[in-house]
Amino acid sequence: MQPNSSAQSLGDRIPALVPDLRGKLIPAQPLADLAWFRVGGPAEVLFSPADENDLSYFLANLPADVPLYTIGLGSNLLVRDGGLPGVVIRLGKPFAAIEPLDGARLRVGAAAADKRVALTAEEAGIGGFAFYFGIPGSIGGALRMNAGAHGTETCQRVVEVYGVDRSGAKRTFSNAEMGYAYRHSSAPADVIFTGALMEGFAADKAEIRAEMAAVAEHRETKQPIKSRTGGSTFKNPPGHSAWKLIDAAGCRGLQIGGAQVSEMHCNFLINVGGATGADIETLGEEVRRRVKENSGVELEWEIKRIGVAA
Repeated sequence: MQPNSSAQSLGDRIPALVPDLRGKLIPAQPLADLAWFRVGGPAEVLFSPADENDLSYFLANLPADVPLYTIGLGSNLLVRDGGLPGVVIRLGKPFAAIEPLDGARLRVGAAAADKRVALTAEEAGIGGFAFYFGIPGSIGGALRMNAGAHGTETCQRVVEVYGVDRSGAKRTFSNAEMGYAYRHSSAPADVIFTGALMEGFAADKAEIRAEMAAVAEHRETKQPIKSRTGGSTFKNPPGHSAWKLIDAAGCRGLQIGGAQVSEMHCNFLINVGGATGADIETLGEEVRRRVKENSGVELEWEIKRIGVAA
């Protein structure tokens, strides 16, 4: 479905469908402003719900043929240059609360930054969340892709996950029902996660701080965190490290347009200036081609690519 070109745009049509909506609707929102790569076209309509009930009301009244996407902090995201037809939902502050509970548990909103979850857990003396200190995303994305680092994955912390499906129904999923695997969950794709109940273990605050410091040092010295990047580009294939395969294929520093394979960590693609979404995606596909030719291994994208070509 292409962006509505009729006399009445989607941005004009939606308010009549949801007269009691309390959240914010923004037509033609540039998504490059919200994604770490700083590339990509606009969202036909961007919606930020006021709370979970507002999100449920919106989805229950949105026509089923309107394309729908969800984005978080934009760190693991490549938006194509033609933008996104339909509605893009971005959860904001109302979904960012983090509440420590008894039993070394946290109730976490999907819009909460991973780093803030790590800090809140440390303040509460809850171990098991320090790995989030080095993941530049939000919990919603972590729940969807089973984000992990330094030997710990999101699935090890999840008790249950809350969300709203395309019909507007509120849903709850147990850890088992999330169907977690490496960088993957099999929860229904139409569910927008709104939060989760997570569990760690009692730990000494000084030990947690030391663990977070080690995570921060690794990230600052091994990853191009000061560049415009989307984080780890490809999943590690079974028995391999993606960066080693990329390096062995001679791709370190490879550049197409304004996109480059990082010299510092070659599983990171970076926007060195003036890159388009097409530059970055084309570079990624060229890396995949060279790795397959060199090693026989087919790399799988970890970064989420959404939208249409220009």
